[in-house]
Amino acid sequence: MAGTYSQIYIQIVFAVKGRENLLAKPWRDELFKYMAGIVKGKGQKPIIVNGVADHVHLFVGLKPAMSIAELVRDVKSNSTNFINQQKYVKGMFSWQDGYGAFSCAHSQIDSVYQYILNQEEHHTRKTFKEEYLDFLKHFDIEYEEKYLFDWLDL
Repeated sequence: MAGTYSQIYIQIVFAVKGRENLLAKPWRDELFKYMAGIVKGKGQKPIIVNGVADHVHLFVGLKPAMSIAELVRDVKSNSTNFINQQKYVKGMFSWQDGYGAFSCAHSQIDSVYQYILNQEEHHTRKTFKEEYLDFLKHFDIEYEEKYLFDWLDL
């Protein structure tokens, strides 16, 4: 019997609500491992999860039976619960609404992986807003500024 075989590579980006710098270094790696576990638990392939204090990049191999929206919803919901249960932040943690999802070719896996791995160093030269707007431009995505993340222009 014939089967369906595919692997769709997606980089997903989303931010902390209010773009607050709440993802602290002492526990950030634990959060990223937890998020990768959520992706894997959904039957998807976590390639790398990394980020900085105010946003996260997930790079996943996605099977077509799972929608991107469903995966992001589950990652955000479960990671929010994890952060709050661990009491990593004062008050209640939450993610901003929305996300960016950008497809990648198999030949780009290593470069996307390296890009996500080096987020700390990358953001010494470029703000999250600049990075995100570059993604939208590179992928030729039309957008309205009012529907983008809440930006902190520091």
